[in-house]
Amino acid sequence: MRNTGSGTRWWWMVGAAVSLAGAVLLARQAIDEQRALFETDARIVHRLLSQQVVQHDAILDTLALLQPGPETPGATPPEQRLPALYPHILAVQRRDRDAAWPDAALAAAEAASRAQQRAALAALDLASGRYRLVLAADPTAYALTIDLRGMVPWAEWPMQPASSPVRVALEHEGQAFELQAGDAAALAGTGGWRFEFHKHLAAGSQPFDVVATRQMGWDALPWGRMLAWTLAVALVLAALAQWQRQRIARRRAEELLRLGQVARLNTMGELAAGMAHELNQPLTAVLANTQAAQRLLADEPPELDTARTAMQQAAAQARRAAEVVGRLRRTVERPDTRSGVLAVELAEAVRRALYLLEPECQRRGVVPQLQAADAVSVAADPVALDQIVHNLLMNALQAMEGAVPTARRLTLTVSRADGQGELRVADSGPGIPAEVLPRLFEPFFSTREGGLGLGLSLCETLASGMGGSLSAANRPEGGAEFSLRLPLAEKHG
Repeated sequence: MRNTGSGTRWWWMVGAAVSLAGAVLLARQAIDEQRALFETDARIVHRLLSQQVVQHDAILDTLALLQPGPETPGATPPEQRLPALYPHILAVQRRDRDAAWPDAALAAAEAASRAQQRAALAALDLASGRYRLVLAADPTAYALTIDLRGMVPWAEWPMQPASSPVRVALEHEGQAFELQAGDAAALAGTGGWRFEFHKHLAAGSQPFDVVATRQMGWDALPWGRMLAWTLAVALVLAALAQWQRQRIARRRAEELLRLGQVARLNTMGELAAGMAHELNQPLTAVLANTQAAQRLLADEPPELDTARTAMQQAAAQARRAAEVVGRLRRTVERPDTRSGVLAVELAEAVRRALYLLEPECQRRGVVPQLQAADAVSVAADPVALDQIVHNLLMNALQAMEGAVPTARRLTLTVSRADGQGELRVADSGPGIPAEVLPRLFEPFFSTREGGLGLGLSLCETLASGMGGSLSAANRPEGGAEFSLRLPLAEKHG
């Protein structure tokens, strides 16, 4: 019997592999999309902040270039109007010639600026959210106090600061200022995928490192699309599996139909042969009696010519009837099975029959056991052999219908015995009554209600026609066993 379990496992394996491959592809695509979006946003942030710090250098350079002119008493120095124009510049300080900075940090920054020939940072405290930038110039040096959060152009910011999972910070010499918090819980975890971006701002005077970080968790994967893909694969495979089952069922039905047609033809032949056999004897008797009557009538008075003629005609008609019956028998007589004899693997013939009867076995809860240790090739007509094996298996299944399902056993053994190939079909049914055994292969004898009694007779005839034999016996442990023996196929080469 073909193993349908392996076919089901194959469908499961293919479905799981295709579903997994598609899900991995969708997940990989989502991760790449999120990574590309993250890097794009980070580069925009870097560009916007770089523009701001470059602007700070430009402001200081402009102040140093213009230098303060004579001041009108009571008037506000012009650099003090800068906070009004640039809100993130909190204060502007200056050191005039021969004056001193109010704290040493600014003085140190001016010295550094003078040495570097560009603006320099004063003592940095990023935790406060501010920093001071000093430009050394003569006669007046300037210092800007800048608010870090205020210098961010939020209107052009590529992310929603309150809901974005990306953390953005400015870092310098071990200090950091967080511009955007991001998803703190996700960033604290380790599962999933971590995206990072590091790049210094474009101004050398304010070399802050723009650091963007995002932790993409498992919950960010496109589970909906992955589930939809898996369902789609399952539906497609289910449709294919259903189509394959229907195709197998159609093939099985076609094979059964072909076998049934052959069986009907052979049954008709068997029936016609039986009728011819039965009718030929009485017709022969009629012929003999008529001939006897003709001789007796010939010994009586000669006026019986008319009767003699009639009897002659009766004899002629009887011969004609016998000839018609004989011709009918020759017409429906089965072809010589020996003419179609081929080398056939006996176990393969059994497997073909089991495949055709698989639904019958499943319906009865019978699991056939085929024992074929060695390959046995017999000389047989493949169609006739299929019909014999099919009939034997079907009879065995029907014989076990009265037994409880757990007690139903069907064992098929293929072997060599006495120089012939042998198939033994053993069932766990009630066995064959002793009075029935001698008549089991007799035409028109049946113990089954409605049976024609030609099946086993036909099988025995077909087996004999192929030079084999068919026998039946009861098993000591219960049940019946039929033995089909056929000549072994000749080996060539």
